[in-house]
Amino acid sequence: MLRIKSIFFKYMVTFMLIIVVCFAVISFTVSFIVRSYGTDVKTEHLSNAANSAAVYIENDYGDDYESFKDYLFAHAQGLKSVLELLSVNDDDMLIFVVDQNGQVIHYGGGSKVSITSEATSNGSGRFFISDTAHYRLSSGSHICSTDDMDGFFKTEHVYYAIPLYNNGVYTGAVFAASGDTGIDGLVSTMNRTIIMAALWIMLASLIVIYFTTERFISPIRDMSRAAKAFANGQFDARIPVVGRDEVAELAEAFNNMASSLQNLEDMRRTFLANVSHDLRTPMTTISGFIDGILDGAIPPEKHEYHLGIIASEILRPSGHVSQLLDISRLEAGEREFVPTVYDVCEQGREIIINSMQRLEDKKLDVRFECDEDNMYVCADKDAIHQIFYNICDNAIKFAYEGGAYEISIREKSGKIQVSVYNEGQGISSEDLPYVFERFYKSDKSRGMDKSGVGLGMYIARTIIEAQGEKIWVESEQGKWCRFTFTLPAAKGERGKSGLSRRDKELKESKESNENGDNSL
Repeated sequence: MLRIKSIFFKYMVTFMLIIVVCFAVISFTVSFIVRSYGTDVKTEHLSNAANSAAVYIENDYGDDYESFKDYLFAHAQGLKSVLELLSVNDDDMLIFVVDQNGQVIHYGGGSKVSITSEATSNGSGRFFISDTAHYRLSSGSHICSTDDMDGFFKTEHVYYAIPLYNNGVYTGAVFAASGDTGIDGLVSTMNRTIIMAALWIMLASLIVIYFTTERFISPIRDMSRAAKAFANGQFDARIPVVGRDEVAELAEAFNNMASSLQNLEDMRRTFLANVSHDLRTPMTTISGFIDGILDGAIPPEKHEYHLGIIASEILRPSGHVSQLLDISRLEAGEREFVPTVYDVCEQGREIIINSMQRLEDKKLDVRFECDEDNMYVCADKDAIHQIFYNICDNAIKFAYEGGAYEISIREKSGKIQVSVYNEGQGISSEDLPYVFERFYKSDKSRGMDKSGVGLGMYIARTIIEAQGEKIWVESEQGKWCRFTFTLPAAKGERGKSGLSRRDKELKESKESNENGDNSL
């Protein structure tokens, strides 16, 4: 069904209007050119005929006659033959001779030329040319025009007039006129041909437009249906990608968006399942211990021990709530970051020390490498510690027992790069693009990751990008994984110890003061 507001209808109407306007312009231009050319050819023909008649008359006219009119009447038969002869090849040409008063004396040919006797007669049946034409001829001007000569002709005619002279005195004029340039029929035929060609082209254009627009509109129509399906929560719709043009690129981008929405929906459902599990499990434990204490099933001497278990279980959902609050503040722009200059190497050492027990339990081969003993960055220390610790914690959690565990801090291109590497289960190539998305969990079976809900890496990326830096991950599934993020290096010249010159001066001043106190 053709809809008036559809793209196809608008495109078709626009294209048809363009065709109609183009052919109208072509028709007008061609008609004008052909008519002009025909008029020029006819005018030249009339001019030759009039000049030939004028030359004959001026050569034949002598001083034996009292007036030019007497000459014309005396030679009526001969002149008429000459005029008929000059117009013999053109039925539409009328040649006539007028005297010095503008009265038509003789004419020849021109059976199709119509003269308005009522407008040009003196009442006795004699014809006179218009006063305007008579004045111009008597002034010595030739006339070449296309009009009705002030009513002399019934319709517009092409005519050419040349004055006649005898001994320098104006005696009359010769007119050659034609009522048809011979082009009207040709122009009419051309216009009909152009109209027929336009109709055929419009028909062909409709067919081409139908198939062309259908090819363009079909993916858009599919996208519209898919978008409506998305609104109903169905994210499995995909658009067929045909060709390599812009529409195909749009369809491919739409499919990528659909895949992202599907993955986001899957992660959201996984997140809800994880949160439900992580909230239900501690609640069940807490409820069981509390009921045991209240019912007396747990003796008083073990109350303190079980209350400690209850307290630890409460911390688990509290951590999830904290992460959700962090995300809310980050997305709302309410969390402020306060950059400070601090030693990121020392921060890494502290994290290793705090994780020592877990590292020993898994018998990991720990390596810590820095370009210098002290490397200073300018960033929000607490926020970076949150990211750094989370990445290190994940590296320990997913490392193989006895595998390598490495923290390296390097300076490259004015940036400090912090990398955390482990030998472990790694991340599949299919999951790598989604590591930093909300609710992503690589361990979907919850075999090793029993506590996370897939928000840590999303928070890490948000914090790093909020400070204008980058974070990325590299991995080979089943072998290794490396997380890396950048931090801005603190400005200031360092000494060999890694301290800035200002810090070094303060340190030397402090040591000097301490030595002075000891000497006293």
